[in-house]
Amino acid sequence: MKRALIFSLAYFPKHVGGAEVAIKEITDRIDPSEIEFHLVCLRFDSTLPLVEKIGNVTVHRIGFARENPSMSDLRGFPLKLNKYLFQFWAAWQAMRLHRRYQFDAIWAMMAHSCGVPAAIMKFFYPDVKYVLTLQEGDPPEYIERLAKPVWPLFVRAFTTADTIQCISHFLAAWAKRMGFAGVPIVVPNAVDVKHFANVFSDAELNDLRMKLGKREGERYVITTSRLVPKNAVDVVIRAMKHLPADVTFLVLGIGPDEAELKALAAYEGVADRVRFLGQVGHAELPKYLRVADVFTRPSRSEGMGNSFVEAMAAGIPVVATQAGGIVDFLFDPEVNPEKPSTGLFAKIGDPEETARQLKRFLDDAVLRDTCTKNAKTLVTAEYDWDLIATKMRDHVFRPLWKTL
Repeated sequence: MKRALIFSLAYFPKHVGGAEVAIKEITDRIDPSEIEFHLVCLRFDSTLPLVEKIGNVTVHRIGFARENPSMSDLRGFPLKLNKYLFQFWAAWQAMRLHRRYQFDAIWAMMAHSCGVPAAIMKFFYPDVKYVLTLQEGDPPEYIERLAKPVWPLFVRAFTTADTIQCISHFLAAWAKRMGFAGVPIVVPNAVDVKHFANVFSDAELNDLRMKLGKREGERYVITTSRLVPKNAVDVVIRAMKHLPADVTFLVLGIGPDEAELKALAAYEGVADRVRFLGQVGHAELPKYLRVADVFTRPSRSEGMGNSFVEAMAAGIPVVATQAGGIVDFLFDPEVNPEKPSTGLFAKIGDPEETARQLKRFLDDAVLRDTCTKNAKTLVTAEYDWDLIATKMRDHVFRPLWKTL
């Protein structure tokens, strides 16, 4: 049996994003008799234990904590310091744990924040194999600006990695620009296809429509997005005044921009047609997608974008942009005529074009059915977690052991 230590800023059960979901989905599917996983992350919440077993991962938490912190607590002193101190605190904790467990490999989940402790660990223990996963959704240029105070270590996060796995070809190109000498391995994130393709009864869907107060003839545009600038919820709000009055925008998600986005909806005169529904649990999410008519997130940047793949698995059409890794799976009939169409592209930051593409799906049943059918076929064949976990085991982890 091999042992691997994962660096991740956060982990279950709280403050979970796409990267943390990827860790759990992959580790849950790898036989624990083959790899024993440990993980170092920030604690944030003092009600969480310092050490606990979650799935196939033993979680070791560090950092300042407060009982049940709010979003404002996370952005205030002292919890805000956690993300800066993590880069060195996590390295110290990793070396301490290594003396006890003798890890065969370390795995950094994202270069930003987690690459630096991995690079420090690799410096002191060069024989320990090091995997870097690039999951970043923000533009690489922005991440590089944030990393300037620790730039030499940040660069080493790329140049000392034995393997770099990327969730998109866009991020693979970044790995090469940052000096990785090898060939990046592209293994995307995935979704639980069975969960999102679940067939609900008419009664279940009607109950949700009643809960939402959906009127006769009303049509829903939906997004599942963290409310931050890169996800461009503001662009959809501005697009609403270019869409028919029977179209309502459902916003699923929370984030620091929520108050600003609500103010924007009021300013644009569409507050009565933009509904902020907050955080919806993973179990309920497919049902919300199924009562909607079109999914959109006109991203300004995107490492890959699991929300798009979830919508495709649920069988609703997708309007996106050509930002980052989205182009690996979304093919527009005009932009990519050589491939089966899986969605429509809008220009980044263009409310009118976003509205035009949304309206095409709302009005054209043939286009809608063609794209959703092709998208579901693609997701089922290439983006299911069982398939991705097998690729991670066979193409990322097992080759490391052969070189030990």
